[in-house]
Amino acid sequence: MPDAPPNPELMRSLGKLVRGLSCLFWGLPITLVVCFHTVRLDSIRTYGVVPPLACNGLLLYGLWIMGDFQRQERVWRNALDLARVLALILCGLSPFLYWLNRVPANVFFLNVVIGLALVAVLFIASLNLVLRRLGAMLPDETLRVETRQFTWFNLNLLLLTLIIGSVAAVLHQLPHLPRALGVVAEVLDQASFWFLVVLVLLPLAMTMALIWKTKEVIMESVFHSLATK
Repeated sequence: MPDAPPNPELMRSLGKLVRGLSCLFWGLPITLVVCFHTVRLDSIRTYGVVPPLACNGLLLYGLWIMGDFQRQERVWRNALDLARVLALILCGLSPFLYWLNRVPANVFFLNVVIGLALVAVLFIASLNLVLRRLGAMLPDETLRVETRQFTWFNLNLLLLTLIIGSVAAVLHQLPHLPRALGVVAEVLDQASFWFLVVLVLLPLAMTMALIWKTKEVIMESVFHSLATK
């Protein structure tokens, strides 16, 4: 009896899933670099709000086209919808990066950019949840185990980032600090770069690695098995 032909709808949804993962893989580092330089560099002023808005739009587009995969899975859809909402918020707040560059003394713009950074951390956490739900649906036990382990590690690092950031923000608002708290605030200021590397860039890099691994599993396991039938 001949093998059943591949389901065209499934193939289309898998193709969109792979393209969406590719958008996320390349969009994450590009968005980080562009948003950082939008605030700090004067040379990027000529492009206005377009660069950060376009980069965050790429992330939203990647998540949007992934929605055709397994529409009936409620847990997967809930995780994906949460990431979409956060990506949409990032798109809405991204112009403030350019406006803060133009008016660096504006307190309102600064507070909005701080809020954008908070949403960005939550967005990376939501991506880890999306990858965990996606890994649970794919037929690869190794990927499933790695996804559970690395997403757990990433989520805890991001939670620690939020805690340390909240402590630093509270300490900066207090006018007169006890000596012990003053030392803590000074340490946080001096070690802010290393906190950024360990607590933000490390989860970002691991999230990108999971995205690439998931994409490769889909390409090699699913598409290859369908092509050999």
